[in-house]
Parts: sequence; structure tokens; C-alpha cells
Amino acid sequence: MTVTKRRLSGFTVALAVVGLLLLFVSVPALGPAIRAARADGVSGVFTAKQLRCVQHPGHESCVWAGDFASGDGRVLRRDVELYGSDRNVLAAGQTIEAVDTGRESRVYGPDGSGEWMFTTLLALAGLTVLTVAARRLRCSRD
Repeated sequence: MTVTKRRLSGFTVALAVVGLLLLFVSVPALGPAIRAARADGVSGVFTAKQLRCVQHPGHESCVWAGDFASGDGRVLRRDVELYGSDRNVLAAGQTIEAVDTGRESRVYGPDGSGEWMFTTLLALAGLTVLTVAARRLRCSRD
């Protein structure tokens, strides 16, 4: 009886790496994204200081950066971005209610955010790709 060893295909390894990368990026962001969706965090005020824009072919994406101060005065975060803000939402020096969910460089409006949808889809994509890689690995062993 001859035992043949099958080599692990490069495609299967690539699938596993891509799946792991997707999970590596998405899983740590799930908690903050869910808190942002629920506007669950420290309430306060965002003061707009600078409009930051990026030009894409046929499109411009802008966000306001500024300072966040909690309602009780205990938290002061400088140079954070207000997620979902746009050129026409604020003006320099204007204040708006905001929530600090713990994201390093971002605060959110009091209505929350839909950012959780993309983060969840990314995590599901990572799990799906890893499942496909695991099935390919198991099939190659059989």
C-alpha cells in the first residue's frame, strides 16, 4: 500500500491568510462599533476646529476635526473627528452634542452610527473565507 502525501495548495494558504487578516481588522472594532451604533458612551460636546477633506475622482469626502469635552468636564479629547460630519454640517467654532465611545480618534453624534454594519460584514467575510480554507484543507486530506 502506497501512502501519498498531498501538498497544501498555495491558494488554500492564501485564503486562510486573507480570512485571518479580515478577522484581525474587524474583531477588535466590533465592540466600539456596536457602542457607536447605540450611542453608548460618555456624553458631551464636540467643538469643530478644522475641516479635513480628501479628494477622490468625482467625489470629495470631508470630516470635521476638533475637541470633545464630556458633560461633567472629566474627559477632554483634542483633535478627534466627528464621525459622519460633512462640509455642510458644522462651521469652525460651532459645537454639537457628541458621544465618546472609546475610539482612539473618533467621537459620534448622539443618534449613533451605522458603522457596525460594515464591521460586522467584514468579520463575517473573514469567517466565511476561513471556513472555505478549512474545507479545502479537509478535502485535500481525504
